Amino acid sequence: MNDAIRSMLSQYRLETKDDYLQALREILQSIALLALWRAKFFESAAFYGGTALRVLYNLDRFSEDMDFSLLAPNPSFDLNKYDKAILTELRAYGFDAEFTPQSKVEDSAVKSAFLKLNTIQSLLAIDVDGAISNKYPKSQAIKIKIEIDTDPPPGFKTEMQPVFQPIPFQVKTYALPDLFAGKMHAALYRKWKVNVKGRDWYDLVWYAGRYPELRLSHLEQRMRQSSDWAGPNSLTPDSFIELYNSKVDDLNIDQARKDVEVFLTDHRATEVWSRDFFKKIINRIQFI
Repeated sequence: MNDAIRSMLSQYRLETKDDYLQALREILQSIALLALWRAKFFESAAFYGGTALRVLYNLDRFSEDMDFSLLAPNPSFDLNKYDKAILTELRAYGFDAEFTPQSKVEDSAVKSAFLKLNTIQSLLAIDVDGAISNKYPKSQAIKIKIEIDTDPPPGFKTEMQPVFQPIPFQVKTYALPDLFAGKMHAALYRKWKVNVKGRDWYDLVWYAGRYPELRLSHLEQRMRQSSDWAGPNSLTPDSFIELYNSKVDDLNIDQARKDVEVFLTDHRATEVWSRDFFKKIINRIQFI
């Protein structure tokens, strides 16, 4: 096993088969980020979303997908041209993967692809004991979805943030107030079948406790792009708080809690959740 991978594994508590799988997923995400950095991807794109918070700011929950945004609209952007760079980097660390583009959803500016690896083979590549890896079906795959928004709303700032493993490198990411704006928009308006995505609400609590600055103008641009805010008036703190509270009134907290628990190491983190709790955390937000 590569020494860098061994070092990364040493940072996890590895007791159950799921512990190993979560650690492996995050290692694969970091290697994919390294590949994109080598391929100059961050000259035209920025990292955002839950995995960005996990990798760059130690968000205390696991995250599945890797979300990116172009720095300026470009409907002809081709995500597939980075497949060789990602697969080559993964292979250098002992992982055999497939890169599968996804058919574009009609009227969507988001382009996506999946990284797919055999679960057992990948666990064996990090020297996981066969007694653990063989608990998974032979055909089971690890899938990491990569998505990029090719029509980003304006008004955000970016910055470079270091990543130290498997080797030191840097990625471009949204500034924290804009990451918060994106997460707030997702929590309030994400279309998630019939269920609520509790991960978004968990992240809101995390922001409120650690990085409470929210760029209201960028949130407004996101809301206008999704047709959730219209008209000549700008989004103000008062109008936002009124809107937020109405969303909390409609929130199915039990569904939200159930959605996020699988990504947490300590399920007690959601015991405090209630409508009153979510309405009070909004008082911590600093609008900039």
